[in-house]
Amino acid sequence: MWFKNLTVYRFNKPFSVDTEALEKSLEDFTFSPCSSQDISKFGFSNALGKKGQTLVHSASNRHLICATKEEKILPSQVVKEALEDKVAQIEAEEDRKLAKKEKDALKDEIVITLLPRAFSRRSQIRALIIPEIEMILVDSSSAAKSEEFLALLRKAMGSLPIIPLSFKAPIESQLTDWVKTNSTPAPFEMQDEAEFKSDSDEGGIVRFKQQDLTEAEVLAHIEVGKQVHKLALHFGQSIAFLLQSDAGIKRLKFSEEFRAGNDEVGTEDPMARLDADFALMGSELIALMNSLVEVLGGLEESI
Repeated sequence: MWFKNLTVYRFNKPFSVDTEALEKSLEDFTFSPCSSQDISKFGFSNALGKKGQTLVHSASNRHLICATKEEKILPSQVVKEALEDKVAQIEAEEDRKLAKKEKDALKDEIVITLLPRAFSRRSQIRALIIPEIEMILVDSSSAAKSEEFLALLRKAMGSLPIIPLSFKAPIESQLTDWVKTNSTPAPFEMQDEAEFKSDSDEGGIVRFKQQDLTEAEVLAHIEVGKQVHKLALHFGQSIAFLLQSDAGIKRLKFSEEFRAGNDEVGTEDPMARLDADFALMGSELIALMNSLVEVLGGLEESI
């Protein structure tokens, strides 16, 4: 339930699809396990996992969706060795060298033969659609996986008018100024981790962890032209995270004190607790995104 990373996108047009229509759109793209000859399968699954019964979980016009991916694991070395053995056998029998096209065809045959015996692994990715702030937050640290998820959602809905989150001013300039002046705008508080990067081709990257970022040895990197491209921050008393210059939010962690806000709900009714946690997380993520937009000088105008 609790998101661990945020790759954020903005809607170009207001999102006006209700829960019922969104559920119906996803139904034709529901996840099904790999068959013996499938290399991978990707589709939507219950938003609340095994305890849920719907592809979309909505509350306060916020929509949680989830996709599951299953991939067959075929070690490249196993395929390579099987191919080498087969090629050697045929070349010896026919007394000739096989062409690349023939080897490629043999490789495909070997993969098909091995697939039924291959192990598989599953992974899930969730996203939160928030029309209130015209954003969709994908719980992934990978841009490629986020785009794969959104491509599936776009296919299901027919269209998905979104763009990556971007700000009017470069994020690295503002992060650098915060470190340089030791002045982080409320409700954010600078922590003890940062990454500095030079804009020049000859420059390097310097990372600090568990380090007082106000010390002279740290600030010296700013004096020689490096900028802060990653900075660990706290949002009030609720969330710790790493903000990147590409607007990605990594290592998102909700504090135990904040999560305990729903302890009175108890655990006797798992669905009630999941629903309460969803509401609590959604409200705080909205507050986080609104605050970031404000302190970073506003969003870049969409085209």
